[in-house]
Amino acid sequence: MNHAALHHLRLALSRPLIALAISLPAACSPAPPKATPPLPKVSVVTLRAQSVSITTELPGRVVAYRISDVRPQVNGVILRRLFTEGGEVKLGQQLYQIDPAPYQASYSSAQAAAVSAGALADRYRRLSAANAISRQDLDNAVSADLQARASVETARISLIYTKVLAPISGLISRSSVTEGALVTANQPTALATVQQLGSVYIDVTQPSSVLLRLKREAASGALQQGAVGQTPVRLKLEDGSDYAETGMLQFSEVTVDEGTGSVTLRAVFPNPQRLLLPGMFVHEVIEEGVQKNALLVPQPGVGHNQKGEPTALVVGPDNVVQLRVLKADRAVGDQWLVTGGLNAGDRVIVEGVQSAIPGSKVMPEEYHPASPPPGNNPK
Repeated sequence: MNHAALHHLRLALSRPLIALAISLPAACSPAPPKATPPLPKVSVVTLRAQSVSITTELPGRVVAYRISDVRPQVNGVILRRLFTEGGEVKLGQQLYQIDPAPYQASYSSAQAAAVSAGALADRYRRLSAANAISRQDLDNAVSADLQARASVETARISLIYTKVLAPISGLISRSSVTEGALVTANQPTALATVQQLGSVYIDVTQPSSVLLRLKREAASGALQQGAVGQTPVRLKLEDGSDYAETGMLQFSEVTVDEGTGSVTLRAVFPNPQRLLLPGMFVHEVIEEGVQKNALLVPQPGVGHNQKGEPTALVVGPDNVVQLRVLKADRAVGDQWLVTGGLNAGDRVIVEGVQSAIPGSKVMPEEYHPASPPPGNNPK
């Protein structure tokens, strides 16, 4: 083999060794570490004990303090209507005039018959004193005189009843009849209805448990009580505005529905401006005292487990998520009043709940509610 051939053989044998030497450092170098996923961010509210004014809102309806239907007590034709529909009427005010002519004639006839019967009774008394008639004849004459007097009184009352009077003071409804209508005594259809609205009732229907709770609070002094066992209450109107007058809740005016077991609580409210009308939907607001060292949790931070129990996720030591089962007493505005399961200083998750798993770590930040957009604030 000549020198040139030997050189080419050496080059061919050295190429795999060079490639292997180049590839060995790359094969032996360690793989780069994988990036750690960031911890999920959650917004938390740090609970602080505070004094909370406890109120209960009970939906109810306005009921007239007194209500009376106007019905005729004699038969006849309506000659006149003497009131303004929807206006104020006074007790004893004449509302309608029924044709009095037949009743005036009956009254005059009864008076004439009474005069004759009275004269006959007087004559028989004189004759009886002279023993000119029997005692039976005198008794018959006296009885006829009394019957005639009763007939006069009956005819007089019927004549008075041709004037249909207001049974109570209050606002009167529209009339169900017009002039010329024939009406009958004690007919089922009322001519009109008078409602007394200077004060009104507010009736609310609630489970009996609400009544029991209110009575316990009244006994313990949490509910302010008047001299006759009444509790001051406020009122919110259907549009959400506050009613200016204060009413009194009457625990004595309670009825129980035997079918449902619910109770009707009745409160009395002054209504000087006639703002409260029968049938209006309102909310009674009952002040149930002040609870000290209370814990309030925003409603987004409270969920429920499969048993229906209220729960919350809390960021504990080392930012590890914990699941707590709560005792939630009631809603106070947009928050829950929690009486068990949480303590002052606990950090309750209110945003990012979906990414918070009990036992895992999170990155908490204090919750700051978003401000409403400019121009959208309610007036």
